[in-house]
Amino acid sequence: MAFKTRVTEMLGIEHPIVQGGMQGVGVAELASAVSNAGGLGTLTALTQPSPEALREEIERCRSMTDKPFAVNITILPTIQPPDYKGYAQAAIDGGVRIIETAGSQQVREIWEMVKPHGIKILHKCTAVRHALSAERHGCDIISIDGFECAGHPGEDDIPGLILIPSAADKVKIPMLASGGIGDARGFVAALALGAEGINMGTRFCATREAPIHDNIKQLYVNNDERGTNLIFRKFRNTARVGKNSVSDKVVEISARPETEFEDIRPYVSGALGREMLKSGDVDQGIFWAGMVQGLIHDIPTCRDLIEGIVGGAEAIVKERLGQMLG
Repeated sequence: MAFKTRVTEMLGIEHPIVQGGMQGVGVAELASAVSNAGGLGTLTALTQPSPEALREEIERCRSMTDKPFAVNITILPTIQPPDYKGYAQAAIDGGVRIIETAGSQQVREIWEMVKPHGIKILHKCTAVRHALSAERHGCDIISIDGFECAGHPGEDDIPGLILIPSAADKVKIPMLASGGIGDARGFVAALALGAEGINMGTRFCATREAPIHDNIKQLYVNNDERGTNLIFRKFRNTARVGKNSVSDKVVEISARPETEFEDIRPYVSGALGREMLKSGDVDQGIFWAGMVQGLIHDIPTCRDLIEGIVGGAEAIVKERLGQMLG
């Protein structure tokens, strides 16, 4: 069975399964593996140190797949903003046909840059009101991200079981479901709730092609659905990360009434997190992880993962649900 939706038609992919952008993880090896397996792989722009480096990574990815892939550009509050427009121009110059965006209102400047070039815009958001705003501003696909997700789940704390159908009731353009999805059951549920595909991050981290040390991949397997911490809550920039001694320490410090961001800065360094992914020292820094860790029990190839989801979904629809219908 092939699950054909507006997402597969619009993006030119076989299966409506997207690998979302992930800092330090979304590189050519992973993105090309996902695309070659029939999904949509994504390069994360800010993983590259400069727009020129992104141009080279786009070419490297293109040498590894002849299928569509996307570039993610996420705009978040920072003291020294990267050259976001430079990264967007690199994607344009590299002939990328799909952009995944997320973040603050400044992202609209990126949309205005890429739209005249016929690039499809896939925007990830955590609230129905943000999805409707993105639709009004001409985005092509919405990825609605439930509270279960890794990364930044927003401040509304609405889980996918409510958020996905709430968005589907109002958003007219195609929509992906994101957050807490990692197997065939989540895929079928997302379609039943009104989505036309899924966007996965954490699950793709625990694949053979992910550029992550085996110790960290095993940590995704070992952690269960309780294996995350919410940090930055008091600064209204909530982030969900994997549970380890470092994120436990950040939670402990943050609970003190007088805590300021400078008190936790040494523990949440992005540089430490990136080094952790390479070194395999599970207590070196923080790492992004969603509640879906409770559903991760192996470390397959991207092809085996995607084919397992699609094949398992077919069995659920035809056999389990079919039997229930008599």
